[in-house]
Amino acid sequence: MESPQNEQNKPSRMWMILRWIPLGMMLASLLTIAGMMLAGGMVKISGWYLLQLIPPVLGVLTLIVIVIYAIVKKRMSRAWVGTLVVSILSLLPLATWFAPIPFPASIEKMTPSATIRVPADEPMLVAWGGDSIETNYHVVTPDQRWAYDLLMEPAFSGSPNLEDYGCFGVPVLAPIDGTVVSAHDGEPDETPGVVSNNIVAPTGNHVMIRIEETGTYLVIAHLKNGSVIVETGDVVKEGQQIGECGNSGNTSEPHIHIHHQRQDPMVYPLNFAEGLPLYFRDHDGDPMPVGGFIIEGESVTPLGDVIQHIGQ
Repeated sequence: MESPQNEQNKPSRMWMILRWIPLGMMLASLLTIAGMMLAGGMVKISGWYLLQLIPPVLGVLTLIVIVIYAIVKKRMSRAWVGTLVVSILSLLPLATWFAPIPFPASIEKMTPSATIRVPADEPMLVAWGGDSIETNYHVVTPDQRWAYDLLMEPAFSGSPNLEDYGCFGVPVLAPIDGTVVSAHDGEPDETPGVVSNNIVAPTGNHVMIRIEETGTYLVIAHLKNGSVIVETGDVVKEGQQIGECGNSGNTSEPHIHIHHQRQDPMVYPLNFAEGLPLYFRDHDGDPMPVGGFIIEGESVTPLGDVIQHIGQ
């Protein structure tokens, strides 16, 4: 028979249940997010963002509770040891904050893709493009998984003058037949040479086109202030001028940003849509050209492909 003292030291039934709650919450969140990631579509995208937020927050809070408990009680039960292990594992998504990884989407399985012409007639330098983080920093964002940033020489000079960049003012052409679902102008061209961090109007002056054949959308961003010459609802033909290359929105120097997504960009906000593969045709190069560059001090050496429309 147990002594009254031992009986008094035994944890209550309520406490025995409560101490498993943190572990249960973390496991439930991880399993729920895993299910969302397997579901695909917009549910997967929601899961991707929740993965980087919910488990780390629960993990940090649980670690604080465990540390306080260990200091006060000077012991750890099996329940707390298990909770400690899971809370540490829950912190792993924090790695994406410091070492970005691509949004997990297969280029072979994401359909439909779109194949378009280069959105300008001049030779374009691919600053960012391709399927990997090494050549395309956009891959971390679901809607821009296969986006491109296209520039023209001279580029990467760091000059504060817009006219010092080859892309500034170059005519931007409709890459494919379609209907304009959004044409926006009036955003100022930002000072180049530094990242503008414009979170109010990140796409700046833009034209967004619905491709009738696939029912998907092209987003063409950072156009020159005052240059957009199409309107929402217009039907555009491939090769038709829609604006000029500029430096409006969230940008560091004049360039053409273009990406392909499934959902209507007027319904779904930037960074929250399914990005789809995007290829170029009628040029002398790979259908999916790649970008990238090397930064050494203040010197930038571009490594990306150069593409130019050569006609059908």
